[in-house]
Amino acid sequence: MSLLSKFETYDARRRELNRIGINPFGVVQERVLSATEAVINGRETILAGTNNYLGLTFDPDCISAAKIALDEQGTGTTGSRMANGTFAEHLALERDLAEFFGRRAAIVFSTGFLANLGILSTLTGRGDVIVLDADCHASIYDGCQLGGAEVIRFRHNDAGDLAKRLRRLGERAADTLVVVEGIYSMLGDSAPLADIVAVKREFGALLLVDEAHSMGVLSARGLAEAAGVEAGVDFITGTFSKSLGATGGFCVSDLPELDSIRVASRAYVFTASLCPSVVASTRAALECVRKRPHLRAQLWRNARDLYARLQGLGFTLGPEPSPVIAVLQAQPEGALAFWAGLLERGVYVNLVLPPATPAGMSLLRCSVSAAHSENQIAAIAAAFGAVRADLETTSAA
Repeated sequence: MSLLSKFETYDARRRELNRIGINPFGVVQERVLSATEAVINGRETILAGTNNYLGLTFDPDCISAAKIALDEQGTGTTGSRMANGTFAEHLALERDLAEFFGRRAAIVFSTGFLANLGILSTLTGRGDVIVLDADCHASIYDGCQLGGAEVIRFRHNDAGDLAKRLRRLGERAADTLVVVEGIYSMLGDSAPLADIVAVKREFGALLLVDEAHSMGVLSARGLAEAAGVEAGVDFITGTFSKSLGATGGFCVSDLPELDSIRVASRAYVFTASLCPSVVASTRAALECVRKRPHLRAQLWRNARDLYARLQGLGFTLGPEPSPVIAVLQAQPEGALAFWAGLLERGVYVNLVLPPATPAGMSLLRCSVSAAHSENQIAAIAAAFGAVRADLETTSAA
C-alpha cells in the first residue's frame, strides 16, 4: 500500500459524483440573501440545513457590533492567545460566557471543533479513561484519540449501559470522564441527562456535556439547564457557530483546573485567536439569547410544524421533534437522488452518508431556524413530497 492509496475509495466516489453532475459536499452559496435564503446554482433557495437556529447571522445588533469592532480593532489578531492574540474583548467574552452559564471561568477557542479537541486532549491522557456516548461528534472522538486515553463507548442514550461500563472499571471509575451531547447532530435527539448525572454521581466520575446544538435551543444555556442538573455537570463545551451565528468555541467550568488547561492545551496555545468582529458579534448574540426568548419559542414552533408535516407525509424521521430533523433513507443512492431533487426544487438540506451516520443509515438532515417563515416551512415539506413523487414516477417508468 502506498502513502496515497488510502484515498482510492474517496477518489472513486468523487469521480462518480462528478460523472452524474452532483456534488452534495461542495455546495456554493453564490449570494446569501438572508438567514434563510441564498442563491445556489443560480436559483433562490431556502436554506434548511445551516444550524442557524435563532437566525442571528443577519441580526442588526450583531452586525453593528461586528462593524464597530472592525473599524476600531481591525480584521484580525495575527497571533495566538498566548502571544499577542489576547485583546480586552476576548477576556470580556470569557467573562460573559462564565456569567451566562453561572460558572467560575470560561476559555474561548477559535472553533467549536478546537474546543472539544483542546479540552479532551488536555484533560485526559494515557492511563485515563473516557466513557462516551457512541453517537458523539467527530471532534469528541478526535480529542479523545489525540490525548491517548482509553476510550470506552456506551450505547447511545442508555444510562444503564453507561452504569454497567463504569461498574466494570471498579476503582478506576472515579478517575473517568463521561462525555455526552445535549442534542445529537444527526438524529436530533437529546441525552437523558438527569439519568446520566445520577450514574456519574454514583461512581464519582466527571461529566462533560457538549451543548453545541442545545445552547439557545432547549433553554438559554442548553440541556443541563433544561433538565435541572447543571450542578452535576463539570465541564460544558459548545460553539458559536449554531445559535450564536458566528464561529468559535468555548469551555466553561467551576473547577480551578480549567486555568491549567488554558496553558497546557496545544489547540489553544498554538492557534490564532478569534477576530475582533467575531468576538463582538458573539457577545451581542449572547445578549440576544438572554433577552429574546421569543426566538427560541418561534424556533420550536417551526421545528414541530416541519416535523409534523413530514411525519404526516409518511417519512421516517428521527425519534423526537427537534430543530434537527433527520429524514431517513434506505440506501445512499436514493438519498443522493433525493437531495439533488430537493436542490432542484429550491430547498437545501444536508446529505449525510455512512460512515458519518449512526448505524450506517443514510439521511437528509434538516436544520430549522427561528427565522424561517410559516410559508418556508410549508414549502420545505411540500418539496419533500414532490421529490418523492418524482422519484417514484421515475422508478416505475
